[in-house]
Amino acid sequence: MKLIWSPELATKAYLDTVKACGISQESGVAELVSAMAAGWNAKFIVETWSHGGPVATSIGLAVASRHSGGRHVCVVPDEDSRSEYMRALRQAAATAAGGGNSIDVPAGGEVVVGEPEEVMRGLAGIDFLVVDSRRKDFARVLRAARLSGRGAVLVCKNAGSKQSASFRWRSVMDGGSTRRLVRSVYLPVGKGLDIAHVATSGAGNSSGGGGGQSKGQSRWIKHVDRESGELHVIRK
Repeated sequence: MKLIWSPELATKAYLDTVKACGISQESGVAELVSAMAAGWNAKFIVETWSHGGPVATSIGLAVASRHSGGRHVCVVPDEDSRSEYMRALRQAAATAAGGGNSIDVPAGGEVVVGEPEEVMRGLAGIDFLVVDSRRKDFARVLRAARLSGRGAVLVCKNAGSKQSASFRWRSVMDGGSTRRLVRSVYLPVGKGLDIAHVATSGAGNSSGGGGGQSKGQSRWIKHVDRESGELHVIRK
């Protein structure tokens, strides 16, 4: 089984998130990740959040999970972060309601407290994961995630930060047949989104940037310079 794209679900989630997050400082990122999660019909959506972060992405992912009929889990590092996170969501919901909109606040049971890298080992079947590249452990979190057999979409937000400057998707692949990078792209949305489509064992073969290449066959690699925004195409 593979991830199947649904333009209808993506559009619905995008529009609902626009209504809910129209006043958010993270607007743009939230709508895009919501549309992607719903469009790929994600059944298990996981994100990481820490103290001081905006909650627009969480709102967008909650909207996406409603459209895909999936589960949305937010991982926070400690109880103080959990309290702050839930308070911020309620405030956002009240603000949206005051403007004539209505958004769902995720249930407390869907907020998991613990170090993200450790929590990921207990969450099986993730098919859509969003991490914050400003956290020092974000690459380890990606590596520890237990992905769905039908493949997964991995998203690093704030990918333009210095913390993620040397990050490469190949570094979170296992080097075997369990994970395979299908394609990746960097988008200058918000403070940068680095997105990868990963195939896993049982997800079948897909055309794209990883695997399925005959020995001696050349391929083209696209790279976006995060400072200038220029696209470089390299033959390998």
